[in-house]
Amino acid sequence: MGPGKVNEDLVAERRKCTFDTQELTYIIDGGKEETQKRHEVENIVTSIPELQDPIPEEYMSHKEKYENAVRRACYVTKALKNFVIENATKPGPSNRYRSAEAATKDVTPMALHFSMFLPTLLGQASPEQQEKWVPRAVNMEIIGTYAQTELGHGTFLRGLETTATYDPTTEEFVLNSPTLTAYKWWPGGLAHTANHCVVVAQLHSKGVNHGVHPFIVQIRDEDTHMPLPGVKVGEIGPKLSFSTANNGFLGFDNFRVPRDAMLMKNAQVLKDGTYVKSRLSKLTYGTMVFIRVMIVTDMAYYLSVGATIAIRYSAVRHQSKPKENEPEPQILDYVTQQHKLFIALASSHAFRVTGQWLWTTFVKVNKALTSGNADTLPELHAVACCLKAVTTRDAASMVEACRMSCGGHGYMTSSYLPILYGITTAACTYEGENTVLLLQTARFLVKAWEQAVDRKAMTPTVAYLVGAGDQRGAWSSQPSGITRGMQQVAAGRVRSAVEALQKHVKSGMAYEDAWNAASVQLVAASEAHCRAVLCEVYWTETERLAAASSRELGAVLKQLAELYLVYWALEKGGDLLLYSNISKTDIAYLRDRYEELLSLIRPNAVGLVDAFDIRDEILHSTLGAYDGRVYERLMEEALKSPLNAEPVNQSFHKYLKPFMQGKL
Repeated sequence: MGPGKVNEDLVAERRKCTFDTQELTYIIDGGKEETQKRHEVENIVTSIPELQDPIPEEYMSHKEKYENAVRRACYVTKALKNFVIENATKPGPSNRYRSAEAATKDVTPMALHFSMFLPTLLGQASPEQQEKWVPRAVNMEIIGTYAQTELGHGTFLRGLETTATYDPTTEEFVLNSPTLTAYKWWPGGLAHTANHCVVVAQLHSKGVNHGVHPFIVQIRDEDTHMPLPGVKVGEIGPKLSFSTANNGFLGFDNFRVPRDAMLMKNAQVLKDGTYVKSRLSKLTYGTMVFIRVMIVTDMAYYLSVGATIAIRYSAVRHQSKPKENEPEPQILDYVTQQHKLFIALASSHAFRVTGQWLWTTFVKVNKALTSGNADTLPELHAVACCLKAVTTRDAASMVEACRMSCGGHGYMTSSYLPILYGITTAACTYEGENTVLLLQTARFLVKAWEQAVDRKAMTPTVAYLVGAGDQRGAWSSQPSGITRGMQQVAAGRVRSAVEALQKHVKSGMAYEDAWNAASVQLVAASEAHCRAVLCEVYWTETERLAAASSRELGAVLKQLAELYLVYWALEKGGDLLLYSNISKTDIAYLRDRYEELLSLIRPNAVGLVDAFDIRDEILHSTLGAYDGRVYERLMEEALKSPLNAEPVNQSFHKYLKPFMQGKL
């Protein structure tokens, strides 16, 4: 197979595709215009000559990787600046700028400037503060990050130790890190990239602690980039992944900032130190949900990358001879391989449509909050928490399954799968550790169950709880029936968790101790609730999309959605037996239907990942490139190793030869 020639297996796979892949690409992107805009961005990014590295970054030192990532981020941001200004779009989930993120294989050190720093200014700064800071941040005259998590506290915001004490004599806040554990720890770009950051600190004024509030703080000189006096900042060191994220630590020693450093869209501190509580205090809470909403669609994208690599490789790779007189089959023909990979494919679509639904819900709730109505915020918070937790855990395990499905080659960094796993699994912890988030959802579910028992009006995502304990409805193995079954499981899990909680309280435990004792069941209830939400939203949205699509694509979309539902019904078969009236015969049917769905999806597998439309320069994978030149690319990458620059490494003469001769 010569240069530029597409692997014959992939050519054959693409001929088998039963639908127009471009039609699906438009759906994934949110319309033809969005796809065209994404292509414009990709053309800009991939044509930047400075992004061509002669030595792959895997062979660079830790320091060199960071410096290279900063260089690349600067060139990409500069190249896209005019496009971004001319093509301003509404905030929300989008793949438009994924190529900018992918300019660095790992994580760009400027990521939090765009994902956290700017959104926080837009969401929590007063109009006057926005006028001062937003243009500078948009034009990249300053580079910011978001410093909330500390060495000793993360998800528990009330436990943060950094203090901001107001001094009315100078009209300044004095920032301090009173203990080692008060040091900010983890913010991306904080170590050596950012010169400003949003710092979340305990606000003290007139001897009263008013809780955590955000402050915009300059930490480095804008000209020399030296840390300002009273600021101690640096990098936290190597990690599983995120090697180029430039995660940092930050401490303050009587560091003074002006009064207007406090972001005052909501609460304020007057010149004399009087604290004015926001009449829309919940608005700040709603803003915090934003990033968790975005994470759900991030997981959809990461799964699309993993599935693209693993499915294309599985179409090219041939292995074993089940039938002696026939050639080695593609490993994608093995049903076990389909079982590993097609759920990742389906989950990417499930998370994407659910993420869009969650964004729409977020916008509605935020609009209500602006009007002073916070009634729908608890439901949004609960569903955002559990969706963040479940989608990140699923994505991490499925990306790892994609890596393992590629055998030894998947272990190669050049496959990109190890890097992708590191990026994905990090999401299980940042912006709320998953177990903690599931327990936050559980608090909402416990209250919802109490309302359901009293037959009170319920919010949409928990309406299924009303009457859930009265009787088991007739089971149906159709998609809508599986969705109802998952809701029965969720209701049963919630009921069991509440009963366990009540039992511990009646035994004499304090409520907090009872909560801890029942926490395993409470987490399980939250996960079950989230599965029910995912199943219902995915199937409902798929029916809508299928109806608006061509007959051929509509059929494939429904196959993927049904595969997702059947997969999770089988995974949760024990729960269904406990909490629904499903029978052994029903489960046997679901197993048969699952295998049938795998076979139906199989001819379209490569077409489905082609529809993700991820360019090779963004995919970064020897195994997943569009042309399928797997073995040639593996060898090309291997030859780039600095160890292959000379036939004999100096270690032979210094150590190996003396060792073998007994002269070491």
